[in-house]
Amino acid sequence: MSDALINGLAGAGGGIIAQLLTYPLQTVNTRQQTERDPSEPSARDGTIRQMYQVVKQEGWERLYGGLTPSLVGTAASQGVYYYFYQVFRNRAETAAHDHWKKGIGDGSVGMFESLVVAALSGCVNVLLTNPIWVVVTRMQTHKKTDKKQVTCALPCVPDEAIQAAIIEHPSYRTSHVVQELYDEAGLWGFWKGVVPTLIMVSNPSIQFMLYETLLKKMKIKRASNRKGADGFTALEIFLLGAVAKLGATVVTYPLLVVKSRLQVKRGHDDDKRRQYKGTFDAITKMIRYEGLSGFYKGMSTKVVQSVFAAAVLFMVKEELVKAARFLVTGELRSINHSRSKARS
Repeated sequence: MSDALINGLAGAGGGIIAQLLTYPLQTVNTRQQTERDPSEPSARDGTIRQMYQVVKQEGWERLYGGLTPSLVGTAASQGVYYYFYQVFRNRAETAAHDHWKKGIGDGSVGMFESLVVAALSGCVNVLLTNPIWVVVTRMQTHKKTDKKQVTCALPCVPDEAIQAAIIEHPSYRTSHVVQELYDEAGLWGFWKGVVPTLIMVSNPSIQFMLYETLLKKMKIKRASNRKGADGFTALEIFLLGAVAKLGATVVTYPLLVVKSRLQVKRGHDDDKRRQYKGTFDAITKMIRYEGLSGFYKGMSTKVVQSVFAAAVLFMVKEELVKAARFLVTGELRSINHSRSKARS
């Protein structure tokens, strides 16, 4: 089994575990990002309060709306990302090693090369998996309609059978969303928000650049202290992943808000302020009608959710990689050993 495939499968497994642990926070954060009316009570509620309101008004299951396609998307995204990341990383390390033999550089992959590797992996991932995330965003932002709301919305409809049909159809299944998207915009509808999402590749790119840089510095420090450079613990990987994701999230969060705005379903009665023709139109309208603060809605929730999820993902992924290598080769190697071996 190739190193890239091992990393891809481990990334998928780590992503699924991280998603299961943090999904309710992700659902609330998506709603915060797409809420545009500051007069609404939900726009002023904190994360815990908003989670309570969702459970009270819509039930526990709404915190997990879109979980199934999200898990599929997470497994696909992390699998694709880590697979191609390892492929590109191996090539970058080989090139750095060749340059070192010629007397150029120190034989290691630099910050810029790490950024390029992560960006290329991210672009491949986005183009392949964006349709899944459009469906997930729709399902996360869908809100159940209760009897009281339907009666008020349709006061002139005497046919109780029609109202009952609406009330008794609380599910918003993946197949419904797929059909809805296709009816709205054809196949292109599944790539809504792909432009800001491609720009958002800078998030994992920055994240991995910081992660690899911190990992490299810790390795050098350990070597200088004669403690050995191999064998990072799960806790150390957890903390490195958390710090790297925190830095990336703070820098790129406004783009995440724009992406969510473009992907969420719009009502026919929405005014022009809530209808976006594209990325640039969304940005200009948000600045005009909401101010710069609109780009940072729900950021505190996102920081908690994404930083914890990324830390768990990195930790679990590296443990799965070591376990897979042990099963395949009988060698319990760390990520640092495998990388340093290529340069020795």
